[in-house]
Amino acid sequence: MEVEERSQDWTRFAVRFHEIEANVERVVRGKHAEIRLALVALIGEGHLLIEDVPGVGKTMLAKSIARSIDCSFRRIQFTPDLLPTDVTGVNVFNQEQRDFEFKPGAIFANIVLGDEINRASPKTQSALLECMEERQVTIDTETHPLGTPFMVIATQNPIEHEGTYPLPEAQLDRFMMRLSIGYPSAEIEAQILDSHTTDARPLEEISAVNDAPGVAEMIDQARRVHVAPALRRYIVDIVEATRRHGDVYLGASPRASLMILRAARAFAAADERDFVIPDDVKALTVPALAHRIIVTADAVMTGRSTDVVLEEILDEVRVPVAENP
Repeated sequence: MEVEERSQDWTRFAVRFHEIEANVERVVRGKHAEIRLALVALIGEGHLLIEDVPGVGKTMLAKSIARSIDCSFRRIQFTPDLLPTDVTGVNVFNQEQRDFEFKPGAIFANIVLGDEINRASPKTQSALLECMEERQVTIDTETHPLGTPFMVIATQNPIEHEGTYPLPEAQLDRFMMRLSIGYPSAEIEAQILDSHTTDARPLEEISAVNDAPGVAEMIDQARRVHVAPALRRYIVDIVEATRRHGDVYLGASPRASLMILRAARAFAAADERDFVIPDDVKALTVPALAHRIIVTADAVMTGRSTDVVLEEILDEVRVPVAENP
């Protein structure tokens, strides 16, 4: 009876996950894999960096996720004149009460979109470090917790670098995954045009299929997904291999192992499983590690990217196999 109840719990989790997934796909069409990874990052308590050319739906993805789970949404347009207090908030003197009161910044929302994050100065970028890692904001020695769920979805253009400030490694390391949405197929693009032939706007046509407490419950449930010791070692072996690879100048940190672990739990739960399998880890390795490692100059000259290096590592690292009793 207990086993049956547990199975029903994971079935309910998968149903709720797929409801959100299908709702987002009504707006962001033809990008099932990317939407799935974005929701895995949400349930895994991570943050998402979307690096792609303009006009492929980066902002629409963030808005549709927030609308699907009925959560608060804030958009921050990162510009060179943006101040850290615009992001985190500031204490303002109230003349009536003759005391300082805290005015929250744009970071106080469930889903925060940092649009063109690399256009802000390093000082402003650093305002996100505490928020993303510790889910809190400290202003004048006073700490203000952020809500649950909390997710930063940042975008940047990989082509146009004029007037931008590259994200430092400490900032990149706080993103659970980096994605590229890519261009839609010709058929999907034709469907997008069809949806805009009337006055209707696709984003306004979708309604919430979950809410913040429901997503918080899913996050808590995903934490209980079992990861066998052999699989935890498998994750560590992959991350450690990035530090020893001859074409890698800077390998992944222990935070990368934690991010893969949390993402793998959410990935498994979305497949109606209460345990992680090696294929979950493999599917998440490139999105979770590609932005965390730096390949050597010689490797870059020969056209070897981080994705290629990681695929080689996956081929080389031994996959754990269940032992027969």
